[in-house]
Amino acid sequence: MTSSDSTPSDPPQPAFAARVASVGGSPVRDILAVTARPEVVNFAGGLPAPGLFDSEGVAAAFHAVLTKAPQRALQYSTTEGEPALRSALADRTTERGLATGADDLLVTTGSQQALSLLATALLEPGDTVLVENPCYLAALQAFGFAGAGVVAVPCDEDGIDPDALEELVVRERPKLLYTVPTFQNPTGRTLPADRRAAIAAVAARHGVWIVEDDPYGELRFEGERVPWIASYEDAHDRAVLLGSFSKVMAPGLRLGWLRAPAALRRACTIAKQAADLHTPTVNQLAAARYLADRDLDAHVARVAAAYRERRDAMLTGLADALPEGSVWNRPEGGMFLWARLPEGYDTTELLPRVVEQDVAYVPGAPFYADTPDRSTLRLCFVTHTPGEIEEGLRRLGKGLS
Repeated sequence: MTSSDSTPSDPPQPAFAARVASVGGSPVRDILAVTARPEVVNFAGGLPAPGLFDSEGVAAAFHAVLTKAPQRALQYSTTEGEPALRSALADRTTERGLATGADDLLVTTGSQQALSLLATALLEPGDTVLVENPCYLAALQAFGFAGAGVVAVPCDEDGIDPDALEELVVRERPKLLYTVPTFQNPTGRTLPADRRAAIAAVAARHGVWIVEDDPYGELRFEGERVPWIASYEDAHDRAVLLGSFSKVMAPGLRLGWLRAPAALRRACTIAKQAADLHTPTVNQLAAARYLADRDLDAHVARVAAAYRERRDAMLTGLADALPEGSVWNRPEGGMFLWARLPEGYDTTELLPRVVEQDVAYVPGAPFYADTPDRSTLRLCFVTHTPGEIEEGLRRLGKGLS
């Protein structure tokens, strides 16, 4: 008998942690696995267009780092992040209206890790977190794994209702509010400046942390940039700003960062030490080299121009693809469009029929912390070309008919 064999008398293995069963996997990741076939027009994943990556520039940055400083690039690094990268990120943040020094930042392995670190540093089981309605799915997972109770704040087409937020803060006494105020995932909506100021004031009055996630903000197609919530005076000592290179450089680099008040940043640093010691050194140095040698803003402008064409292609074809009586929004940037089908449609039940037509979306239900609107769906418009979008919408219409 080998050590892997078992008999009826062997004791059972210890159970998994309850959080694994209670939180579950990501429906978005599950859909991506099902729709990975190249013939599928995939509106489901939040995947930046691979044909628009600056592969040459990224390759040159890695080559420079591995040629000029291989021993440093392949060595352990500090948990806080490489100084050259943090300095470049601080400069970019300051230029965009929020005075920031390198020591204000912690480099993370994607901004998703920043959410996990914040959950570890801030949340005890049973604490309350407030989120948008609907909310970024992976944030719901991170807070669920921490054992927090998640409560949705009423929202309209512009985002969070500040009056409703204050009522919930008084009643629920939450630890934090999580928001993606610019080109939100999943809805694509953007929170107006007056509401951002009001939310900062609510947090200041009641002592709530604001976690402001901004992975899409640089992908603006039209309209004026709206200041970060973190830039308002009321939020200066209680706001955490998350950023990422995933949508503007390349998601495979897994590079993100958080800007937070000193005590919270130190707590997140300790949590990161326990999680992965540090984000890969070579990736950090390559990103810093890219920022020094290339014009990231010019690259982002090219990407945004292409994404605008793709958004417009999707908007043009939606009326023919979706059932009569459907409604949808027109985002000013980002990657996502949110649609609601007429009453009686269930986008989760309809998805298998749609996938048979070699096209996919994400049903809206998993994005809700409470009772879902089952007639909703999220469409990502950036991954495919306008011609592919046109064909995908034709298939979608056939699958929904």
